[in-house]
Amino acid sequence: MRLQRLWFLILLVLARPAYADSVSLGSAANFGVLGASEQTNTGPTIINGDLGVYPGSSITNTAGMTINGVFYAGNTTVPNNAGAMTAEADATAAYITAAGLTSTQNLTGENLGGLTLTPGVYSFSSSAGLAAGDALTLNFEGLDNAAIVFQIGSTLITGSGSSVVIENPGSNDEVIWQVGSSATLGTTTAFEGNIIALDSITLDTGANIGCGSALALNGAVTLDNNTIATGCNGLSGSTPPPPTNSTPEPGSLPLLGSGLVALAGLVRRKLHR
Repeated sequence: MRLQRLWFLILLVLARPAYADSVSLGSAANFGVLGASEQTNTGPTIINGDLGVYPGSSITNTAGMTINGVFYAGNTTVPNNAGAMTAEADATAAYITAAGLTSTQNLTGENLGGLTLTPGVYSFSSSAGLAAGDALTLNFEGLDNAAIVFQIGSTLITGSGSSVVIENPGSNDEVIWQVGSSATLGTTTAFEGNIIALDSITLDTGANIGCGSALALNGAVTLDNNTIATGCNGLSGSTPPPPTNSTPEPGSLPLLGSGLVALAGLVRRKLHR
């Protein structure tokens, strides 16, 4: 019986998946909106987090906005805008990290609507989107420090009235949308997650980000009567699982090897008794 249990432990170690590191937003995690060239707004937009632009200097219609955070306006000649500069650098680093993760599943050509996805890395070689009125469910299965990362080769577009729904969250979970060009959230979209777009981000009238942010690395962020709340940032550590039958991460190999040697030694000693 004891030998069977030892062999079970060996199999358990072999079967245990290695986990990829989460995507750290650094100081960009404090921003609800971060633009590169400019930021424009129409209507009574609410941002529950910081707002800034770098290296651009244009932010329009702030009078119609409620900013429940720090307002980093203008360029580097404006006091306190170093925060936006640092955040852009951190957002760029997060974009590179997210793009470099190993994909768990390729969803190229699929509409996200109607899908239920669990922690992992989901890739699209070109565009990704939600059709009008459709819903995407992100089920964290009660896990803490878990991440759902999307790698999108070109555009992210959601239709009017579409939604992203988070179910069974743990603590410090993370949703990242790494977008290879621009992102557009259609009218009254109810969205979740941090969008890091290489170019621009547009939120059409009444589109909201309940947990997350709009971070544009080279272009503008365009707002129209939206509500954006920071969050879904997670923590560094073990998060999205790699593809099935993947090779353990290099850093985990010494620990895995030493554990197997120890377990195998115990089995040999038991056999010789």
